[in-house]
Amino acid sequence: MAVGKGNVLELAVLGSLHETPLHGYELRKRLNALLGMFRAFSYGSLYPCLRSLLNDGLIMEEPPTPAESVTALTGRRSKIVYKLTAEGKERLQELLTQSGPSAWEDESFGVHFAFFRHTEAEVRLRILEGRRSRLEERLEGVRTALARTRERLDSYTLELQRHGLESVEREVRWLNELIATERSGARAVPEEIIETGDGIGIRPPDEGPQRTAE
Repeated sequence: MAVGKGNVLELAVLGSLHETPLHGYELRKRLNALLGMFRAFSYGSLYPCLRSLLNDGLIMEEPPTPAESVTALTGRRSKIVYKLTAEGKERLQELLTQSGPSAWEDESFGVHFAFFRHTEAEVRLRILEGRRSRLEERLEGVRTALARTRERLDSYTLELQRHGLESVEREVRWLNELIATERSGARAVPEEIIETGDGIGIRPPDEGPQRTAE
């Protein structure tokens, strides 16, 4: 698959199946929890991606269990379970080593971060530093534009600009903390993305109650 947006979905699918084999519906739910937090996710793009991964031998369809086979005989369609092949595991590792600009962008950074527990420390650090550099460039551009146009903006547009600026500044502070943790050699506790009654939540495994993602 070509490098770009398609790689984000490919990484998300392979990374999710690396955790456990999944039915198509379960995979859709997991991807919605993962990708929906970071970018728009189209279900229409999932099944072409699955077909491509199947054709490339990166995933396989697991035979139905005896109980599911009986269900199929009654006229109800048995669920297809997808799982990684050995080639799929190799492809996932290849994707997890990518640390160039494509891994820093809004489209893909969150997905790479979600699988940091499977990523080498050196690669994690390069991605975090690259993301911070990209956001610092963005901050400089926003500040320059705001200073140049402040007098011509109405109060609501000005507040919107300030809100965007503060959001980027918060992410830069968060990245600074993560980078400091990585450099100290104390890996941050992996966080689990879960579904809650209030939407999507993030909870460190075995670390107490969940907290709702902002």
